Amino acid sequence: MPPAAMGREAFHVVLVDPEIPPNTGNVARTCAATGTSLHLVGTLGFQLSDKYLKRAGLDYWEHVDLHYHPDLGALLEQQSAQRFVLTSARRGVCLWDFAFQPGDWLVFGSESRGLPEGLLSDERHPVVTIPLAEPAVRSLNLSNAVAVVLFESLRQLDPPSS
Repeated sequence: MPPAAMGREAFHVVLVDPEIPPNTGNVARTCAATGTSLHLVGTLGFQLSDKYLKRAGLDYWEHVDLHYHPDLGALLEQQSAQRFVLTSARRGVCLWDFAFQPGDWLVFGSESRGLPEGLLSDERHPVVTIPLAEPAVRSLNLSNAVAVVLFESLRQLDPPSS
């Protein structure tokens, strides 16, 4: 039985300026599996009809609650009552020490640039990071990072029974 926390109300995943079709396809598949809404924002490095995007998402696209927003600033303003949890490979509260809340919007930057520095410095939005044991590894693949953050947030809302 799926965790009670799963569902469109639990979390929203936001990809800002995603560049690599298979990453976005994998994220879409993760969102479909968890019932999480997926928001694509800004300039996409591909067309939504891209065969690699479709292939990575397999036949689950019909199960993805997909939204497109042309501008991150407009999305933040439109959803100003929501809490946006930003992610960064270089700064923020360790993921394991952060308390997620139902309805959080989990925001991920592009594969090559991450999120804009001005946004990461905005104290209205908490920033989390995934701890990595090897300092030489700069970051995780975008789709892996989304899965780690999303499943940790879901786990916190519905921890396994002991």
